[in-house]
Formats: sequence, structure tokens, C-alpha cells
Amino acid sequence: MEAKLGNEEFLGEAGDVEKKSECLQNIQLTKEDLNKLRTKRKEKERMIMLSELPDDKRPTQLLPLNKQLSDTIKMIAYRAETALVSILRRYLNNEDEARGLIRELLVSPANLMPNDNEQTLTVEIHRMTSPSHDKAIGSLLEELTIRDFHHPETNAKMIFKLM
Repeated sequence: MEAKLGNEEFLGEAGDVEKKSECLQNIQLTKEDLNKLRTKRKEKERMIMLSELPDDKRPTQLLPLNKQLSDTIKMIAYRAETALVSILRRYLNNEDEARGLIRELLVSPANLMPNDNEQTLTVEIHRMTSPSHDKAIGSLLEELTIRDFHHPETNAKMIFKLM
């Protein structure tokens, strides 16, 4: 409404004083409502105690074995990421850049192409954001292919390529 009131065409009309006053009145009423809602919000407590929540709304904690399993998976993922970073560090100067690039690699789209006749699984990774990153990731993928990894269920040789 303030934008409408501030519009040059709206202000320039001399015969519409009634429209202008109505618009000003609406702005004032809206501001009063806003101030009432703000004071009402300030009166509410920002934090409530966990004991005050009903039982069905309380967050549940993981059982010790579930937490242990979750922590183990996180640790394995971090170690795999660190191993990839150590390989990629040969091609990049900065460890933080290498770790960021590995994270980007792990969430980037890829094409999976199994070949039953040759017992291979080709993983084609889409290009990265810059040519220098493409070069580093390409070298990493070549090294992973040379290490002769096999798929755990099909025993197909995994071939990694950059598209």
C-alpha cells in the first residue's frame, strides 16, 4: 500500500484525495495490527522445557546400538573421503580444495553402464566446474581404475571415466 501511495501517478491525481486518505488509513491500520502481533509474539516464551512437551511430540533418542551403527557408518564414509582426498592431493595444492572437490564428486551425477559380456561396470562422472578440477578428477578416476576395484555383488571390474 505504501508503494501504491508513493506511486507518482497516484500522487499526481488531484481529484482522488479520498482514495489517498483511504490508502493512508489502511496503512495505519495495518501497522497497528503488525505492532499488536509483534507484542503478542514477544510475550510468548521462546523456549519450552522438554518435560513440558506431550509424550508423542518429544524427540526420541537413538538406542545405543543404533547410534553406534550410525556413528560407524559416518566414520567409514569420512575415512573413504579422506582416502580419496589423499589421492587427489597429488594433483591439487590445497587440501581444503581437494576435500571440497571430493564432496562435489560424491554428489555429482554419473552414468552407470554395466557390460555383462566383459564383466565390467563403467561409471561415467559428469564434468566438474572448471578445467583444472576436471583434470584432477580425471587423474583420480584413472588411478581408481588402475587399482582394479570390483563390484561387491557382481564382481564386475569397475571402470571410472570423466565424461
